[in-house]
Amino acid sequence: MSAPLTHRRAGKLVALALTCALAPLRLDAVTMLELVTDSKLTPKRFAAHFENFEYEFHPEVQPPHVFLSTQSGDCDDYAILGEYVLKKRGFGTRLVRVSLVGRIAHDVCYVIQSKAYLDYNNRKYASTLEGSGRRLRQIATEVADSFHANWTTASEYTYDYDTEKKSIGQAVVKTDPPARDPDA
Repeated sequence: MSAPLTHRRAGKLVALALTCALAPLRLDAVTMLELVTDSKLTPKRFAAHFENFEYEFHPEVQPPHVFLSTQSGDCDDYAILGEYVLKKRGFGTRLVRVSLVGRIAHDVCYVIQSKAYLDYNNRKYASTLEGSGRRLRQIATEVADSFHANWTTASEYTYDYDTEKKSIGQAVVKTDPPARDPDA
């Protein structure tokens, strides 16, 4: 015999039904647990999980479970998640934000061992990693070239999921002499 339907229980059922109806969860979505426990994870294998994701700009970084379950987001969602997961798997990574002339900035995750960066714009291509030197100036030049644009500044930053804050570290200004770059 089932429990009688009380107002409280009915409210919970309605809330659950609304949540299920409004949340565009994908059954084929990879989970954070699957990513961080994949013993064969490489940067290329990481990138392969995102080839069918859609671009959708968000002013703030999405929580990983939202980005993964909706399979939509933007460059900083992807770069920050890549940095977090690959670092957990033992890779050296750097989050880099490149300010482009006449456009908004673009974020990538540079993977030291691969001498390349993960770029959300390349998630649908066979070459999901873009080769680049390790210095901020080199990464910024490669990112800008992929947009057929010019860059003004490149910054390395960290992101804390708990506080949802980005913290800027080193920065390079294109017009400064390369010898003055903090990572020269």
